[in-house]
Amino acid sequence: MRVEPLIPDAASSPVQSPANAAGFSQALDALGALFGRADDAENSFADGKGDLQTAVYERARADVALSVAAAAAQRAAGALQTLLNMQI
Repeated sequence: MRVEPLIPDAASSPVQSPANAAGFSQALDALGALFGRADDAENSFADGKGDLQTAVYERARADVALSVAAAAAQRAAGALQTLLNMQI
């Protein structure tokens, strides 16, 4: 009897590095920076130093980032709830 080794068709996936524990706090800091830029642009417009287009654009960017963060948090909470409802 002759046994030949199994050769995979696809290349093996690279080893992934462990997740960065500070990633969540970095994401929150980036979200806070977006809101800070939006507030600064709005305050500049109110003081007559900036233009309306920049203020609206920065506020829209901050709103989109908040929507994405809220959707991600909702999906993560749903996944966690599914895990917690599993019977062991």
